[in-house]
Amino acid sequence: MKTNTSTINLKQTLELFLSYWKWILLCVVIAIMLGFIHLRYADYVYKANATIKIRDEEQSQKLPSLDDMQAGGLFSGGADKIKDEIRVIKSREIAENIIKKLDLNIRYYSDGKIKEQEYYKNSPVKINFFESDSIIDKLTEVLFIKIKSPTQYYLFKDKEQSIFDERKDNEGKLYDFGDKVETSYGGFVILPNSGKNTPTPGTNIKISIIRITKLVSQYAKNLTISTEKGSSVISLDMKDTVAKRALDYLNELIIEYNNDVLKDKEEIVQVTSDFITNRLQKVSKELEQVDYTAEELQKRNNLTALGAQADLNLQANKQLESQISSTSTNIQLISFLQEEIQAEDRNSDMLPADIGIGDASTAQIIRSHNEFVAERDRILKNSSPTNPVVINLNNQINALKSNLEQSLSNMKQTSELTLNNLNKENSRIRGQLYAAPTKARQFRDIKRQQDIKESLYLYLLEKREESAIRLGMYTPNAKILEHAYSSYMPISPTPSIVYLASIILGLMIPIGIIYLIDILDSKLYNKNDLVSILEIPYLGDIPKTSKKQKLIKQVDYSPKAEAFRIVRSNIDFMLKGVNKKAKRLFVTSTKAQEGKSHTSTNLASSISFSEKKVLLIEMDIRVPKILKYLNLPDEPKVGLSDYIADESIKLTDIILKHKDNEYLDIIPSGSIPPNPSELLMSDRVEELFKYVENKYDYIVVDTSAVGLVSDTLLISKFADLFIYVVSADGVDKRQLVHVAQPLFDKKRLPKMTMLLNGVKSKTGGYGYGYGYGNNPNRKKKWYNFSK
Repeated sequence: MKTNTSTINLKQTLELFLSYWKWILLCVVIAIMLGFIHLRYADYVYKANATIKIRDEEQSQKLPSLDDMQAGGLFSGGADKIKDEIRVIKSREIAENIIKKLDLNIRYYSDGKIKEQEYYKNSPVKINFFESDSIIDKLTEVLFIKIKSPTQYYLFKDKEQSIFDERKDNEGKLYDFGDKVETSYGGFVILPNSGKNTPTPGTNIKISIIRITKLVSQYAKNLTISTEKGSSVISLDMKDTVAKRALDYLNELIIEYNNDVLKDKEEIVQVTSDFITNRLQKVSKELEQVDYTAEELQKRNNLTALGAQADLNLQANKQLESQISSTSTNIQLISFLQEEIQAEDRNSDMLPADIGIGDASTAQIIRSHNEFVAERDRILKNSSPTNPVVINLNNQINALKSNLEQSLSNMKQTSELTLNNLNKENSRIRGQLYAAPTKARQFRDIKRQQDIKESLYLYLLEKREESAIRLGMYTPNAKILEHAYSSYMPISPTPSIVYLASIILGLMIPIGIIYLIDILDSKLYNKNDLVSILEIPYLGDIPKTSKKQKLIKQVDYSPKAEAFRIVRSNIDFMLKGVNKKAKRLFVTSTKAQEGKSHTSTNLASSISFSEKKVLLIEMDIRVPKILKYLNLPDEPKVGLSDYIADESIKLTDIILKHKDNEYLDIIPSGSIPPNPSELLMSDRVEELFKYVENKYDYIVVDTSAVGLVSDTLLISKFADLFIYVVSADGVDKRQLVHVAQPLFDKKRLPKMTMLLNGVKSKTGGYGYGYGYGNNPNRKKKWYNFSK
């Protein structure tokens, strides 16, 4: 049962929508047209993508462990590093550099009436500013020009136009291409392009200058960077209204990122190179002073052949002096590095790397220190010092620096102790050279100092060359796997999606409105609406007809006449058990204007056409209408109310014979009394029914509206059947539930039935078999005359 009810409801809903198919189709067509207009004038968005691989120098220098591979890949331990590189790629500094390099903040448009077409790399003109980039980068301005000739143009003020406006030449100022134009933000010149992009006279061009900070946010939003877990491969996607511009941006983004990484690496080498250069200057001065002292000593003491004599005397001491020289050099390098660490006016926290101290652990500490400094500085470009990663790196840098200072201090103490021992041994050996001249010993001391300084000088020169070579050997951090590529097919808006959305919208809006109206509508329109809210027997329904056709005829093939015949048959079926001579049919309704009198009149006429004697009584003595429906203009002087009120009036005095229907008699309402309810309680009413009971086959009584007055309830006991007329599209469902249903439940109206009046046909012919058969009086169409 529930399934059948659901099926019926679904069918009714579908029929409701199909009844408005023309409106729904119109809305769909309008929606498709709007979708077409949207596609015609929308700004299409294109997508470009590129793929790069981030090199990891540390990972390339060692084999991965089994645990690293089981944890998710070679780069699983460096996931944070890849995230840091992604943040660097999306940094505002890199975006600003790209926008400035490609001049993306200056855009050119073909100024159309409805849609603007953007030029990219093919603009007929180009604007150049005299002011610095710092001013232009913060500028937001729109210029409109109109090409007059290949050498002249009109410049217009920034103003909005409707699609029907046209810029007139006299509203603009005429300039020659190349003339300087003075403005509040400085001067500029507009130059024409050449070749196939030469400006065409009459062309309107819009030049838009956008603030770079606004563009940075826009490009950051349109740039999508993705990578898989444990992978160093990064996918870059860029959306833009110009496909070529998206390609250029991605290619330039990779270049700028590599330059940024190389800049960080070069900074370390530059710090080392500056350190070596500063030490070379000092050592050079010291070496020059020692050479000068040796020269003066040789000149003063005439020691031209001292070399051969010294080799003979000090051959045994040669190895010892070499050790003293090496140790002294190492001590001095340690001192230099300590001074560098403790210096407060340094421009960078980077430390000189690989200066030849000769200790592997110290070199590793310096290398780790510089790597942490470089990583911290890169993160600080897009973050703040309060970043937990930066704080962690600072702690590690300070710890390494403290370890380095302690290690250098220990090394220096050890080297100084070694040097003291060597000097003592050297003094012992020199004591054995007592026979050597004092002057030779003095020259040898100077010579030793000279060798030490020269060795240090040559060593520093070698390290400077190594730094220069290393500077040229650095490679970019990002390896390009796939250059920027675009299919040049728009990703938005998609025509298929737009048209599908248009069709759905075109269907949903009217269907939703129809459904909402149907839900909010509390009126009745058909049988289903009536029987779904009332548990009262349904007698039938009467179709809505023209106001001119109020009464049915004896020979009538109209749906209305057929409907009354069906109602007449249903009445006979329901009163099959009534054995009285006259069957009394009372007609009422909830309120006025529901077709109660119309139904009474036509029902009485329909029954009389079957040659049954019918009496039509107008008991609605408050608002009588029967005589008007029957087209009886000569109203009698007395009627029902007069008969009840005046006992001298006989019943035969108030019964009217229908002039055209011998089987139909009428008792009019008569004079409108001041007390109709009290009048209907009179015993003369019962006398009336007893008198006419054996004289007629049917008695049709038109009563008052039961929802307004109590007149009908006072005479309901005389009825064999009550016909409760409900006007389609004329009464509220809630009112019926509160009035009609209680009357039926409490049996206030005997054999109460429902009749739906004024039902509209939705299919051109009324349904339920109304109008079935051929109408002999129907006029034939011209094309049927021959049949």
